Amino acid sequence: MSKLKVGDHFEEKVRFTQANVDKFAEISGDNNPIHINPEYAAKTPFGKPIVHGFFAGAVFSKVFGTQWPGEGTIYMFQDMAFRAPVFVENDYVAKFEVVEVNEEKHRGVIKCTLEDKEGKQLIIGQAKLMHLEKF
Repeated sequence: MSKLKVGDHFEEKVRFTQANVDKFAEISGDNNPIHINPEYAAKTPFGKPIVHGFFAGAVFSKVFGTQWPGEGTIYMFQDMAFRAPVFVENDYVAKFEVVEVNEEKHRGVIKCTLEDKEGKQLIIGQAKLMHLEKF
């Protein structure tokens, strides 16, 4: 099992469905109509429903826990800035890059972004992870 090092990167394609946004609204209790009511959302500056920021950002957790670094990851910290709306039924890519490694403490800092197909950054942030074998 090879260790991650500064500069290593990973990408994950992602698409959000309205059905999943509706489930997130139910589970989280955030039933703001901007997310679940097309008629309401049409009257906002976005013109249509937007994906909850924390639901869109959950792709970071999914990747860390299941793919990269994967099983054994302890998610210690995450910051996120929501720079532009994320819409349902559009294709996005979550991008990850190792920016810092502390081998002694088995920790890494990962730059995280969610981008649209034109490369516009919709969510940016950093995560701190611990993984006994990968860092």
